[in-house]
Formats: sequence, C-alpha cells, structure tokens
Amino acid sequence: MSSLLAASGGSAYWYLTRSTGAVCLLLLTAAVVLGVVDVRRWSTPQWPRFVVDTLHRNVSLLAMAFLVLHIVTSVLDSFAPISIVDAIVPFAGSYRPFWLGLGALAFDLLLAVTITSLLRRRLGYATWRAIHWLTYASWPIALLHGFGTGSDVKSTWLLVLSIACLLGVIAAVLARVVAGWPENVRARGAALGGAGAFSLFLALWLPGGPLGSEWPRRSGTPASLLAHSTQTKSDHGSNR
Repeated sequence: MSSLLAASGGSAYWYLTRSTGAVCLLLLTAAVVLGVVDVRRWSTPQWPRFVVDTLHRNVSLLAMAFLVLHIVTSVLDSFAPISIVDAIVPFAGSYRPFWLGLGALAFDLLLAVTITSLLRRRLGYATWRAIHWLTYASWPIALLHGFGTGSDVKSTWLLVLSIACLLGVIAAVLARVVAGWPENVRARGAALGGAGAFSLFLALWLPGGPLGSEWPRRSGTPASLLAHSTQTKSDHGSNR
C-alpha cells in the first residue's frame, strides 16, 4: 500500500480523501436515519431489537473509522496545508478555514458521542442520551463541510450522492413525525421545520456558492494554491 502511494504521489491521497469522505457521509447518513426513525419500531421476530440496535451501533462505529481515515489522508495529502491540529480544532486552519472548521467540529461531536457510548453504563442513560443527540447535529455540519471543501463538489456523482443522503434523512424525519403524530407536537414540528429550513438553505445557497463561479477563491483557498488548482484540474476532473 505504501509503495503504491509513493509511486502515484499526492494524487493517491487526494483520491483516498475524497472516497473516504463520500463513504463516511453514506455511513453517517445511514446511522442518522436508523436513529431518527427509532430502530426499536423495526423489531420483528426475524430482526429482534438487539440485532437492529447492534446494526445501528456498528454502522456508527464504521462511519467513525472512515472519518479517521479521511482525516489522515487529508493531512498526508501534500496539496493543501492541513495539519492534524486543523482537523481537530475547529476554524484553526488556513485552507478554507470556515469549511474545514465545520469538518473539525463534526469530528469533535462524533468523537464525543463515540467516547460517551463506550462509557454509557458509567454515565447513565439520561446523560448518554443527551450527548447522543450530537450525532444529529453533526450530520448537517458534515454535509456543509463536504460542499464547502470538496474539490469535486460540481461532479455529478457527488451531487447525486449528497442529494440522496439529504432525501434519506428528510424521509426518515417525515416517517418518524407521521408515525408518532400528534404526540409531542412541538418537537415534531421543530424537526419538520428544521429539515425544511436546511433543505431550503441548500437550494438557495448551492447555486451561488460551491456550484457558482470562483468558489475556490471565495471559500478561502490560499492565493498560493489557486494557480496550482487550475493546473491540477485536468488531473482530478475538477477545480480545487
């Protein structure tokens, strides 16, 4: 593996960063969807509660593993000046600092959820459950991070993947609200309002943001890298 990366240069890390990021988004979306629709409602004699709960937990842990790999390859990629500190401390980097900072924030939230899940018995259910809600906050933050820092954000495959993940979460929210209506009207109304507001924001922001012109410059790419971005566009199929 190391010899292959050495032979192919930094581009290998670039492809690994993008691919692990995409897989991480898929896994995180799956974990959020399972949590939103309440996996306990799906228990059947063929799929008892502990099996479904185990699936939810394993998908979440796998998402965390791919996220760590995504961070490692981002740091090793020689194109962008991203350090391990930038990947952990939100908004501390020089490369697209706000959008990279969102990724660091999402990682910190998921790390807190992972650690507290391992200590669930010591913390108690109420404390664990309150912290566990951070997973739902990390998902839209991670999606915005992908749009803001993704060097191939205009690629059809990535747009389709991101929109499919968005629709999956919205469908899960709708299913959960309808299944439990009219109990907890305020909470369910807030969930619907939040999902709708986030979707509307993306629809209004994306055309003039990541899908618009000169996004690398406007997103905070250092000037020293902008010229090199144009040259590497043909290599990576998009503008960093």
